[in-house]
Amino acid sequence: MDALLSLRVFAEVAEHKSFAFVAERLKLSPAMTTKHVQHLEKRIGARLLNRNNRNVSLTEAGALYLATVRPLLEGLTEAEAQLSHSTLAAKGTLKISMPVWMANPFFGRIMAAYHAENPEVVLDFDLNSQKVNMVEEGIDLALRAAPTLDEGLIARKLAYVDFPLVASPGFLDRFGRPNTFDDLSGAPFLLYSPMVFGGRLRLREYADLPDLRYKLVMQSENETLIQIGVREGMGFTFLPYWLAADDLATGRLEAVLPREDWPRVPISAVYSDRSYLPAKVRSFLDFLAGPKGLGQMAVQQ
Repeated sequence: MDALLSLRVFAEVAEHKSFAFVAERLKLSPAMTTKHVQHLEKRIGARLLNRNNRNVSLTEAGALYLATVRPLLEGLTEAEAQLSHSTLAAKGTLKISMPVWMANPFFGRIMAAYHAENPEVVLDFDLNSQKVNMVEEGIDLALRAAPTLDEGLIARKLAYVDFPLVASPGFLDRFGRPNTFDDLSGAPFLLYSPMVFGGRLRLREYADLPDLRYKLVMQSENETLIQIGVREGMGFTFLPYWLAADDLATGRLEAVLPREDWPRVPISAVYSDRSYLPAKVRSFLDFLAGPKGLGQMAVQQ
């Protein structure tokens, strides 16, 4: 039995969760499609798929095996195309992990522009700022805003985003409008949970700024919820400019302190250590780094 075809069948069934669909897609009989998966399971000595009359799902062994063979299959497809001097268009599902706050109109325009040029790519976004196991979770690309990244990660710096200190006009009328960081000592803050550390904001990690003592009134891993709380006059927070821009323009929020005191954080694309990136990943990376990507967002800050 063709071992390579068995791998392709397994990967397709894992993605589409249907033996019947894959059989029709690959022009195989349903029985032969099942035999290809059984052939792999026999070779490996482990069950790769759970299947019953209603659904198909990966076993733990199947998820690990798929994470290993999927990039190899994608790389082989592209290598074959290169050797035949044909042009391989980006296609397939591109799974991207990115912070919740990047779900904003700025990034929405980037998505639409990329789709217009790459209509065969299905964008699958996982809104999550936490560390993820990209291989186990099948994530092709992670976008992260952080001053530093863990050693060993493959990353490409794409742009910078400012984090203005903001508050509602009503709150500032009550509290006063600070002119320096010293004026903020002990002030009420709403903070992204990973930034909460012993009553001090360690801003020197993000800019040449002093540590800031604060009174914590709310914390969350969802930046949008923090934005809502600040609009309601609960206190101060640092928001990504792209998230706060509309509120600043309409006056629902005010920026506090001069622009030069806003922390500026790099945005990087993180991806697995692969010797050959699939076209869908490479095309999205290049688009984000290009004139229609994140660079144009930085200019608008």
